[in-house]
Amino acid sequence: MLSALSMAAILAATLVRPMERVSTMDPLKAQSIYDSHASGLVYETPLRVDYKARPYRLAPGCCELPTVSDGGNTYIFRERHSDAAAQVAAAIARLRETGTVSPNTWMVKDIESAVANGGVLTIRLAKRAHYFPWLMTMAPFAAIGKDGEGTGPYRLERWRKNHTMTFRRRSPSAPPSFDEVRYLVIDDHSTQWLMFLKGEIDILSEIPRDTWDSMIGTDGRLCKALADKGVRLFESPSLTVMYIGINMRDKTLGPNRKLRQALNAAFDYPAWSRFHNGRIRPGDGPVPPGIDGRLETPFQYRYDIERAKRLLAEAGYPGGIDSATGRRLTLKLAIGRPNQESREAGDLTAAFYDKIGIKLELQFFTWDAFLKAVNDGRVQLFRMGWVADYPDAQNFLQLFHSRNVSPGPNHADYVNHEFDREYDAAMDAASDDERKARWLRCQEIVREDCPWVFTHFNSDYSLVGPRVGNYVPSAFPYGNEREFTVEEGK
Repeated sequence: MLSALSMAAILAATLVRPMERVSTMDPLKAQSIYDSHASGLVYETPLRVDYKARPYRLAPGCCELPTVSDGGNTYIFRERHSDAAAQVAAAIARLRETGTVSPNTWMVKDIESAVANGGVLTIRLAKRAHYFPWLMTMAPFAAIGKDGEGTGPYRLERWRKNHTMTFRRRSPSAPPSFDEVRYLVIDDHSTQWLMFLKGEIDILSEIPRDTWDSMIGTDGRLCKALADKGVRLFESPSLTVMYIGINMRDKTLGPNRKLRQALNAAFDYPAWSRFHNGRIRPGDGPVPPGIDGRLETPFQYRYDIERAKRLLAEAGYPGGIDSATGRRLTLKLAIGRPNQESREAGDLTAAFYDKIGIKLELQFFTWDAFLKAVNDGRVQLFRMGWVADYPDAQNFLQLFHSRNVSPGPNHADYVNHEFDREYDAAMDAASDDERKARWLRCQEIVREDCPWVFTHFNSDYSLVGPRVGNYVPSAFPYGNEREFTVEEGK
């Protein structure tokens, strides 16, 4: 039987945190931020996002920072670990294979060739892509050995699907990092909160709405009881856009721009912000604050209930009644996680649209089933978010290009040829100023077409327990547990 001292030593070496369900440990197929969280512990990508630098910048991964030649068309990476160059080349080849079942094939569309020779990886692009080095930080480009092993700091030791994932450090580190990282699937946020208070989990990134006011004072600071325990509150801007996607192939919504505009104007952001304890910022387009090239002019279809009613009437649904059939307009919203908070948020959204006469029916899915339904186009409306892969406007605007329709990141299946021309011209721009002007025009087009309901931008809040040192909040947190240190005696 373990003594109290030895049990304490085990706990001190284990970092425990809640994590949503991980669908795959194959980096090629990583589709959610949770997949990338897990694979980032085990597999190294060619480059990483510098853990502490702000503004964000690139850092070496399994390869050194590249040299660039041929007018920006050729990138040369020297490996830092044996066989890394060949393994990354193999990952690119897998992504490029005809028939590969991966949502990430869009990442290699501009790669003409990738050749490894003598520890050097040479990637040639079919055309310049200013953001290309940032792609090399993403999970699908990770180096994977022939035996499926990675060169990341941890290995996956146990995985109880939809329950627990346990990762074990491959070798000691200095300063001492956690020997073990454990992810727990805990659907109920109140349960997460109670476990955090008991010291059973170390990091809480989803702070329950019901406990926010009791935990955070009117001055925005952590309450004294938690602060005295060594708990710290971290707030950071998030490069995340949250939205309700509109299936542009749907026969009711796709052809009717006035209806889509009405859905935006009816979305009651002040009530939505209260629901989220004021921890969000209003959605006004696809590009979040903090990204260069973001359109800053006021959103024309922001919340205005009277305008929403007028737009709805112009769309052919006065008072929410279909003028052709005399029936009430009914729409269906797909939601990917059937927990308490998502149900309450869904009910609130339905109440917004009830005010203009639209009946909104909620459809709840498991996460995997939800992604499949969205990719298959079997939904009308769907609630989703996009977390920046890298800090560039292109990363958000690609969500609207016609060549990226599902199963690519354009889940709304939005097609607008004027948008495509402006986007392509931005990609070929000779200067940053020209590119920015094109990005602004792209945002104007999307704002007018409303293929999404632009709900909000997140702000990130995390509670971190006293045992965790060297914690820095990041919009790119994948595998960052490798940077945490163990605060001895806590």
